[in-house]
Amino acid sequence: MTGPANGGYTPAHLTHIDATRWPGVAIVPDNRILRHRAVSAESRFAAACATAGITLDPDAPGGADLTVEHEELFIRLADSGWLGLAEGYMAGEWRSRDLVSCLAGLLGYGFAPRGRLRSGSPKITVPGGYAGGELPGELVRLFSGDGMSAFGARFASGVPTTVRTSVPSYVRGAGRGSEPANHFVDITTLAPPVAVERADLGAAQQRAAGALLDAARVRAGTDLIEFPCGGGTVALAAARRGVTVDCLTADPELAGSVRALLADDRDGGRVRVTVTEDPIPARLDWGGRYDALVSVEKLEVLGGAGRTPYLRAVERLLAPGGYAALQTVVSTPEMGRVGRDALVPLRAYIWPELEHITTEDLHRVVDRSTDLRIIAEAHFASHHETTLRFQRETFAANERSAAAAGFDVVFRRLWDYQLALTEAMFRLGWLDAVQVTATSRRPPRPQRGR
Repeated sequence: MTGPANGGYTPAHLTHIDATRWPGVAIVPDNRILRHRAVSAESRFAAACATAGITLDPDAPGGADLTVEHEELFIRLADSGWLGLAEGYMAGEWRSRDLVSCLAGLLGYGFAPRGRLRSGSPKITVPGGYAGGELPGELVRLFSGDGMSAFGARFASGVPTTVRTSVPSYVRGAGRGSEPANHFVDITTLAPPVAVERADLGAAQQRAAGALLDAARVRAGTDLIEFPCGGGTVALAAARRGVTVDCLTADPELAGSVRALLADDRDGGRVRVTVTEDPIPARLDWGGRYDALVSVEKLEVLGGAGRTPYLRAVERLLAPGGYAALQTVVSTPEMGRVGRDALVPLRAYIWPELEHITTEDLHRVVDRSTDLRIIAEAHFASHHETTLRFQRETFAANERSAAAAGFDVVFRRLWDYQLALTEAMFRLGWLDAVQVTATSRRPPRPQRGR
């Protein structure tokens, strides 16, 4: 054991961890008050597991569902709640034979690691603010089905059901003038996938890309922009339809990765990748020229500060009468404080501005900040949950490759944890996956003949 240093210490089981890269994992917080609170944290943890049906006893029939390897876990729980739970997992201080079920059990129980204290923590490991950085291509290849896609898939066996539904208009003054109080939205729900396996993931991610392009009315001759650029899947799917595609990104590494993929595809020449200085450019010289715009799972990582500027940029990029199709993960009304606290580790280590808003709030921000309107939704939560399960299995199968690529054991545990936590929230019905289609509220003016 080393320390104390700045009120913390490094026990023997953490000396192999790079403290400059992982200070929140390598250094355990330590003071007299924390050690006192750790006793209560251990008691609350045991009670939560017992109520949730999570077995801690290794001598129980079938063994323990969750095993605590080091008591430092309880100091972390007392110090920073759900963030401490994640950092304990990253440190190898606890493990589970079914991580998703254990996390779902704790979430469903309403586990509050710090008792009456707020379970979140002000401790943030990475600087905040959306800077346009994307997941590195070498990481995506380790858990995706097609080697390019990090987003939720749509499997062929999910039968769609569509209902036209009246929803409120959130435009200020709606119902008192030319703006109606309600409008109709085509809401499609996909039935759960049946008899699928991990080998189906790549094709299912391609299917999700195709459905997104269909939602944006993309066909041969469409002038399309993907903003921000994803991993190449959607752009290539569009190029194979005979479409000209512009991809905008503020991440030079992603741009290089996508260009390499395009160079290996015969249709890649239809796609142009542009690196912008700002992740959400305030001025776009080529605005107003695109028939369609698509993005995949970007809205949730923009945060409240970035969401409105992004949607306004979407509006500026579209030509009159154009369509935007956005795939995103949203929260449901069942998501409460416990769920939001449990997401603190993902904001601390991966996506600083991660925030899942409800579909209703998405309608509200689109209506109030732009002249666009959502006209269709396609919900596929069960497909996204299945995607996450297959991604976890794929990442586990590629663990040696991940280590060889430079992803150390702490990062590998972090990635496993975030996939499991998100899957658990889908299992509980706290998260939903949706593709929304938006277009202008006002039809384009007809062109006068010469």
